[in-house]
Amino acid sequence: MASGQLNKLLVRAYSTPDFAETSLLATFESYVNPSEITLAYEMEYDAAQGSGTTGSRMDFKKVKPGDMTLAFFLDGTGANGVKIDVQTQVNKFQTVTGYNGDIHRPNYLKIAWGTVAIKRCVLKSASIVYKLFKPDGTPLRATITAVFVDAVADQTRVALAQDQSPDLTHVRVLRAGETLAGLCEQIYGDPGLYLKVARANKLTGLRHLPAGTRVRFPPLQK
Repeated sequence: MASGQLNKLLVRAYSTPDFAETSLLATFESYVNPSEITLAYEMEYDAAQGSGTTGSRMDFKKVKPGDMTLAFFLDGTGANGVKIDVQTQVNKFQTVTGYNGDIHRPNYLKIAWGTVAIKRCVLKSASIVYKLFKPDGTPLRATITAVFVDAVADQTRVALAQDQSPDLTHVRVLRAGETLAGLCEQIYGDPGLYLKVARANKLTGLRHLPAGTRVRFPPLQK
């Protein structure tokens, strides 16, 4: 895309949780790009407290799905050079993000804009404020404030998390130029563990493992 060209924020609706392009249903394009994006996330802890103590250990449990809040401004007066039907755009937003009777749940959504990472999510809540009307009651301006929450399949969520702790099992697919020793250095901090990893995966010919080889890196003691 040419430098300086305006990119519109897009909300794409899918009927399947794997977001396959064949399941793409519709797209909502922002009329005016948002002036801010609010990303919120929360850690969950087990606030265990020992007998006779005043504090708690706050043992980590998990990272909860994150929220993203966006405000969509719709202007039907033509002040921005493009005249739209505000209610039609509100209805389209509700159709794209809302309940889908064919799949008996709200649509799965992808939100993308510029360099902001694509967010896979579902609509959590939305409020619509109408701010200007024609004499007959037709809305001329509205703001949709929407909160989206992460919605990623378990397998994809683990891959996106990229947990690096050596006490977890990791599965990697070797890329060109990667070696077992190099990956052991990344995961365990010890390249010398590559022989143990090779045995765990029953690998032979370690000098010439082809790209695309799937390797499991189990918890190992140095």
